Amino acid sequence: MDRPIKKKVFTFQRIAIGLFTVGFLIFAVRTVLIGSQSSLNVNREKITVSKVERGVFDEFIVVTGVVQPLKTYQLDAIEGGYVSQKLLDGGASVKKGDLILKLENQRLTMDFVNRETEMYRLINELENTRLGLRQDKFALRKTLSELDFQIQQAKADYDRSSKLFADKIISQQEFERVKITYERLTGQREIEIENQKFQEENSITQIKQLEGTLDRTRLNLRMMKENLANLAVKAPVSGLLSRVDVEIGASITAGQNIGQIDDLNGFKMRVEVDEHYISRIFPGLEGSFEFNGTTIKLVVSKVYPEVRGGRFDVDMVFEKIPDGIRRGQSVPVRLQLGKPAEATLIATGGFFSDTGGNWVYVISQGGAKATKRNISLGRKNPQFFEVLSGLEPGEEVITSSYENFGDKDVLNLQ
Repeated sequence: MDRPIKKKVFTFQRIAIGLFTVGFLIFAVRTVLIGSQSSLNVNREKITVSKVERGVFDEFIVVTGVVQPLKTYQLDAIEGGYVSQKLLDGGASVKKGDLILKLENQRLTMDFVNRETEMYRLINELENTRLGLRQDKFALRKTLSELDFQIQQAKADYDRSSKLFADKIISQQEFERVKITYERLTGQREIEIENQKFQEENSITQIKQLEGTLDRTRLNLRMMKENLANLAVKAPVSGLLSRVDVEIGASITAGQNIGQIDDLNGFKMRVEVDEHYISRIFPGLEGSFEFNGTTIKLVVSKVYPEVRGGRFDVDMVFEKIPDGIRRGQSVPVRLQLGKPAEATLIATGGFFSDTGGNWVYVISQGGAKATKRNISLGRKNPQFFEVLSGLEPGEEVITSSYENFGDKDVLNLQ
């Protein structure tokens, strides 16, 4: 009995045809991809190549610091006027209380004279009122003395007339006249006492009012006298009179700044920082600079929040003030923004302004080409970028400007 012969599915011929087809497709795709990449010939001598490294990333910025006195005192005019005398100029050493300049203010002087005259008038009026009160008291005593004498006589007449009238020796009319005289004098004495009491109370009230007005006038006069004394501008502290911004004859308003005194017992460093870092600068950050071959350490003591021209001020104090440093001296300060840490590093360069740090040209192993590659960068200091992804230590990258490369995918290095 015959058996059917099964045909082979994977024959040698079919396998060979399949491999040839796959190889051809791979070759075609590779050719298309390579052909689609744009390239540019670049002279190797005109580019900068940097090697990706693994090392310690030290996050800092370099700012310019200016040495300033630890404390400065502003000289402000308490009272306005014009400068009549200028005794000291900027650069002079002063002691507390030294006279720097004198001002004159005719209006203030006239007000003082008028107020002083008013005070003397009040003093005279007060003394006259007190004298009048004493005189009224003497007059009352004199009047009462005379009334008492008259009342005694009238009473004697009244008592005598009462007996005579009772004995019918005198008429009723005569008795009534004596009685009325006695009663009138007695009533007059009571009225005089009441009147004098009213006059005394009124005088005492006037005296109290005058005394209050006089006290207020004296207080105002004392304050005006102090204001006149403020026309003599004196040094509030000892130090260096760094500047006096007025000349003789100049008119000055109250509150106007006219100079500055520097305390020479210490120094600080004033630095200007770009507003980009305002959220990262705070008291306690450290910094340093080189001075006479020695590293001088600084610590941030105060951050000024006001931003002017895209920058803000920061005060830093010395851990130890170096010998020979002078006010106004400027130095480059290395201001730390964080603690050193291990990281993958790439040198800074012009490529960042062209790519924003999103991609770079990586040199091939043979060094003949440089291919575009997407990367991610993190923190930056004046020397290095921190590489977050896309590059490995040992690889070489073009870090100079990409301005002349256009948007080419491959650079042929010659």
